[in-house]
Amino acid sequence: MKSLFSSNKFQVFVHTVVIYIWVIAATIFFGTTAIVFSLFSKTGNSVQYVARTWAWSILWVSGIQVVVNGLENIEKHKSCILMSNHQSNFDIPVLFTRLNLQFRWLAKAELFKIPIFGRGMRGAGYISIDRSNRKSAFMSLKKAAGIIRDGKASVMIFPEGTRSSDGSLLSFKTGGFILAIDAAAPIIPIVIKGTHAIMPKNSLLIRRQIVTVDIKSAIDTKSYTRKGKDDLMAHVRTVMTKELASETKQEPLC
Repeated sequence: MKSLFSSNKFQVFVHTVVIYIWVIAATIFFGTTAIVFSLFSKTGNSVQYVARTWAWSILWVSGIQVVVNGLENIEKHKSCILMSNHQSNFDIPVLFTRLNLQFRWLAKAELFKIPIFGRGMRGAGYISIDRSNRKSAFMSLKKAAGIIRDGKASVMIFPEGTRSSDGSLLSFKTGGFILAIDAAAPIIPIVIKGTHAIMPKNSLLIRRQIVTVDIKSAIDTKSYTRKGKDDLMAHVRTVMTKELASETKQEPLC
């Protein structure tokens, strides 16, 4: 039994090393490609396709299987705000590959400082938000609202603002809900289950896992005002919490 455990642990280690090498190489290659594409793309849409290919490659080499429910709840040609829980670094490639529509990330400013990766994000039209700077954060939300109102793309947000350390839902930041109200855009809650087991926060090892993505019905925000943002936040949280409660724990595939 001890030998079997050690063998399995070694396999996970080797699997992890291969993935890290691939992610570094893929990020350099596709990041550079995204930068080049951004020089010729006015909309950033072509850069999004490059990012999606990058994400597909990571899931493929990682052996991650993804099951999606509720794709019919997304109207491809109608801009909205997509809000997902955040369990792992693998949430990003999962969402990239399984949501076949144009969207832009509203992401923390630190990510834009990563060499090549950050430049590629800017080229795709992703929106940096610095929560430590109130004025800068307000301008970022205003920019995102403009993108949605103009029908250029939807906006993806992790309302928790960071990854959960145990897979449970953290408290929400208010920015995304103010954005939804200002843009009068519907919110589509998305619940990811299974990515926490792939790579928990503060862990370096990566395990194969079956991931489920549940896309819930759109929530209309037109009747809400900024004063009612807490009620909107509670509504979205209730939807996500209920879906997470139905999660069936699965053993990693390796």
